[in-house]
Amino acid sequence: MKRLFLAALVAIAVCCTGGTDIPGGGPRPSDDKELPGGDETPGDDETPGGDETPGDDNPGGGSQSGQENIPEEFSGYSRVPLTSALTQVQPMTGIVLWTDSDQVAKGDLQLEFSYMLYSDVCKEKDIYDWSVVDKLLARVASRGHQAVIRFRYTYVGKSCAVPDYIKALPDYEETKGKSEGRTTYFPDWRCSELRRFHMEFYRLFAERYDQDPRLAFIETGFGLWAEYHIYDGPFILGRTFPSKEFQAEFIQAMPGWFVHTPWLISIDAADGKYSPFPSTPALLDVRFGVFDDSFMCEEHDKYNRKNWNFFGSDRYVGSPAGGEFSYYEDYDQKHCLDPAGIYGRKFENEVAKFHLTFIIGNDQPRYQKWSRIKEASMSMGYRFRVEDFLVEEGAGAAVLVSNKGVAPIYHDAFVEVDGVRGGYDLRSLLPGKSRWIVIDNPSVSGTPSLAIACDRLVQGQKIEFEADIQ
Repeated sequence: MKRLFLAALVAIAVCCTGGTDIPGGGPRPSDDKELPGGDETPGDDETPGGDETPGDDNPGGGSQSGQENIPEEFSGYSRVPLTSALTQVQPMTGIVLWTDSDQVAKGDLQLEFSYMLYSDVCKEKDIYDWSVVDKLLARVASRGHQAVIRFRYTYVGKSCAVPDYIKALPDYEETKGKSEGRTTYFPDWRCSELRRFHMEFYRLFAERYDQDPRLAFIETGFGLWAEYHIYDGPFILGRTFPSKEFQAEFIQAMPGWFVHTPWLISIDAADGKYSPFPSTPALLDVRFGVFDDSFMCEEHDKYNRKNWNFFGSDRYVGSPAGGEFSYYEDYDQKHCLDPAGIYGRKFENEVAKFHLTFIIGNDQPRYQKWSRIKEASMSMGYRFRVEDFLVEEGAGAAVLVSNKGVAPIYHDAFVEVDGVRGGYDLRSLLPGKSRWIVIDNPSVSGTPSLAIACDRLVQGQKIEFEADIQ
């Protein structure tokens, strides 16, 4: 989307070990037993504030106490007192700073963003040096954060990040043009080797990093900043921008490569001038998330919202929604998080409307206090609450958990009691829904510990939950 160029680059336990998440599709684990509350699956189109599931004994989220209101199915169980609160931004959610920001280690953050260059990884055919990616992920993880990465070829005012060996081919002819008044170079998508390389790159990238906990999400695309447009500059479909046929081939291949790591494209891909989506609706069935690179701009209710709707209001059910605060005007960056709102819209309301999980806000420490950035970050993504906690010694536990957030969690997570996980994947728990989870564990103690276990966290991260059970 057209935007101004950013001149300056500016007892509760949590288990964190390797796992198998399925953001690319496929079956999700469920409980061995069907219980009151029902199995909420990603096929439901629910919005924040929706009705609680049938059988939820505590729909208002108030405290339970003593032995009152224990469901008949659990008549032999005893209620376990549990008090817990969210104290920080939750993993894989919130406002994102660039990895090179001087503020990135100062506030309550979980995610960092970086562009990366194809040409930094590959210079010679079939020779890939991933050390630049490894080093970046290591730096991010050392701060207890995870990365959002976007590889790009074209950036305003810069050379093209196509590998050198491709640039040297006789059938590759780069385009030199002007974008935002600056000399900018555009790749030659007529070159068959560039197309082959692009497919191979993502296949190999997935082989190496698809299950890496340091990597939360991937953004991808073509054109300026890989944002799926050339709004200013020499746009030639099939030359400076890949053909729709090649785009379709790439989009269809991605879920087979990235089985565990969610990937997103810009909402600007709704424009049939650039992308195959309007002419090939079946591509909308591919599981991918979307990001909006001018969130909270003045015209958001017109252009942006139309593009969000094109990709489906329920896309968040299986894939994340992300974005970046608008750079259309300096005013947008300065006031997008004002508690009173901007252009008649409040950020938290927009978060709920679009089920936002994360947003790049690199300039926000210049304009907002960290307390406000944390507050805004905590309005995004999932928010788990343990509504009830029951135990029967010699049998196991039953936990009623709800999602009070605006989106699911997009990596596998499980309720765990005394080190034993329930079979229900919390990725399937939609906003406004709750679920009884039974954990068979004959050795469960009389004073059990409860955790939310996730295999996609780095050292220092934990998934918290709310609880007020007396």
